[in-house]
Amino acid sequence: MSHIPSTPVSDPKVATVTYLPTARPAAASTAPEPAPALVGQTLPPTAEQQVEAARRILAEHLGTDNVVAAEVMKAPVDLDAFDPERPLIPAWMHSAEGWAAYSGQRYRASQRAFRRWVRRQRTVNGHVAQFRRGRVRLHDWVIGFEGVQTQATAHQAVIATKEARAAARTARWTPAIMKQKKATALKAMDQAQTVATQAVAAHKKAKAYRRKARAMRAGVVYGPPATAMLTGYATTGLLGLTGAALATFGGGAFAGRHQLETETDWSQDWRSLGDGDTMNAPMLDSVFQAAKVIGAEETLRIVQMPMLDTRGAWSAIVDLPPGVPAKKALRAQEEIASAFGVEAAQVTLSKGKRAGRIELYVTKEMPFTEKAGPGPLMALEAAANFWGRISIGPDVRGLPISISVVERSGLVGGEPGAGKSASGNTILLAAALDPRVILWLADGKGGGDLDPFKELCEEFEGDADPEAFYAMLQAALADMKARYALLKKLGKRKVTEELANKYPLLRQKLLWVDELMFYTTDEEWGKKITKALRNLVSRGRAAGIVTFCATQKPGSDVVDTSLRDLLSIRWALRCTTPEASDTILGKGAAAAGYSAKTVESEMRGAGYLWAEGQNPVMVRADYYDDDQVAELLSRAYDLRAKAGTLPEGEKSFGTLLREKGEPDAEILAVLADTFDAYEKAAKAQAEADGKSAEEVENTTLDWLPGSVLIDALTAAGLTVTAEKLGALVARTAEEKKKRTWPGNSSQVSGYTFDAVTRVAKAKYGLTA
Repeated sequence: MSHIPSTPVSDPKVATVTYLPTARPAAASTAPEPAPALVGQTLPPTAEQQVEAARRILAEHLGTDNVVAAEVMKAPVDLDAFDPERPLIPAWMHSAEGWAAYSGQRYRASQRAFRRWVRRQRTVNGHVAQFRRGRVRLHDWVIGFEGVQTQATAHQAVIATKEARAAARTARWTPAIMKQKKATALKAMDQAQTVATQAVAAHKKAKAYRRKARAMRAGVVYGPPATAMLTGYATTGLLGLTGAALATFGGGAFAGRHQLETETDWSQDWRSLGDGDTMNAPMLDSVFQAAKVIGAEETLRIVQMPMLDTRGAWSAIVDLPPGVPAKKALRAQEEIASAFGVEAAQVTLSKGKRAGRIELYVTKEMPFTEKAGPGPLMALEAAANFWGRISIGPDVRGLPISISVVERSGLVGGEPGAGKSASGNTILLAAALDPRVILWLADGKGGGDLDPFKELCEEFEGDADPEAFYAMLQAALADMKARYALLKKLGKRKVTEELANKYPLLRQKLLWVDELMFYTTDEEWGKKITKALRNLVSRGRAAGIVTFCATQKPGSDVVDTSLRDLLSIRWALRCTTPEASDTILGKGAAAAGYSAKTVESEMRGAGYLWAEGQNPVMVRADYYDDDQVAELLSRAYDLRAKAGTLPEGEKSFGTLLREKGEPDAEILAVLADTFDAYEKAAKAQAEADGKSAEEVENTTLDWLPGSVLIDALTAAGLTVTAEKLGALVARTAEEKKKRTWPGNSSQVSGYTFDAVTRVAKAKYGLTA
């Protein structure tokens, strides 16, 4: 409360005087003269003195133009006095905000009235049902009650006619000699005929009256609609006919209405977010009560009031009643969504920072169904850093989610078509754009999803060959041992970014296995692959080897639990059952409210990611189409070319032999190169002779004269005699047979390529 002193001040400032209902200033020792009453109230003397001081300050600072306003402030106002001809204007009409609130209320009221009208149509109070009742009622009125009178006169005429006929028969057959009886019979006949004639006449009159009355009422009921339809059609065609038909329908529904005796279900209007209502505390209480999370008499404690963000989504933080755990609400996600009037995928529940606290987020529309924007890697101008955090994609709030894969391993799972390949691109592309990362990829599907990365890979298995993949794992294990040997020499326990930048052998390596199920379920190689992969995952993290596996349902029959439990990053895309989701996220995740079954089919690439924190997070992977993937891989190729980290590609048989560094291996390398050169020349000659492509491809050369090979060795700077060559390359009796060689008139002895490869395999374990 601001206090304004009664003594003059040099530069007084206008302040708002506010009195709380239970607060009053202390009474002064001397009471000044009372000031005029303010708005009909009598304040204590000190309060009046302060208000009078405020008025004087206002009068001084507002100037002469506002003296009238100051006088108005002094004048008492009777709030009960108003002009009967001018109704009171509500306060909201004086502000744009008030009009907006009123308009919104009227709009929602009209929406709810329309929804009630729609729901009412399916009941006995609907307009169609009313029209049917009105049609029956009007038809019954047209028929009227004259039919009963007509039936009565008809019955009387029939009886009278029968009696007249009987009397006539009696009079006819009475003998004439019985004069008295004859006369009596004739008199009775005359009377009966008179009565019958009168009854028939009355019946005819009743029928005529019935026709006339019905015609008049039919004209009243059916005449106006028929006239309206004919007139409307004649004047404006089908539009007029439609209007007349609607008017007729309305009239019939009006005639068939009846007053409601009880409140029906359609009159109830459930407040829900799905209908556009505002989230508030009463709605939250009713929703959690309807979902059986809290009792009918219990309420929530609102920690953060419901707020609407710019995306049109509602968020709130609530505390459950004492004794109610948060996991009870998390398990009731579908029930809560139903009470909100939205889909389960639109509701995100997460445990707060204390027991019993729930963070609630409800989106306006189905999340992750809009077209994905360009991924952040498209805007990356420099190389990526795979040692840092990797952008995965936005969560339901639109916030970017990133993870670190250093010393980690991961598992990506989901049903077919859930977007595993597109989701994996977020990690693969980030690794490709870091020229320091070594890529080893294996495609168990063999469908070509990983083929665009082939040029950047040092090891690539794209044929879904379990034997080749096992050989790749063996090479990875050998590399892991070499890394640990170097770390021991350096006195380090694990690979860091500084060590990787200094020692090329310790560069980060990403082993990505797509459709792991194909490899691990192979009868011959499955158990060996599982054992080798488990060894690599458990021991390779500290050596700088990051392993990611992607598969469908990774059950124990597909991925051994001893291997699956070692994969620390879990990403569950859309699954068909909660059990399938649990095989990815871990047992109990679905019961805790984190089930990938709630991911709808149109939410491709979305799923629960459990990489960091206490709970999984719903996230959709950044999407890169084929053109964007090609553009990013082209950029990655250029980065690796500049850094000198491009893979050497597939080495020839001769190159592999030369890498052994032995004299005999050098001789065998020259022989292999000579066979390769002559075979290429033979293919070129076959193509020049006009042979077909298939014939050119099938052209091979498996034998060369010894003199040709000796000349090639001499040209390569190697002094090798025929005896030494024969001792090195052992031949069978069949291979020693002489053959015809172009340019020689006689047959000469030579060597087969099989003999060369046989020696290379025996001495060095190499095959062509």
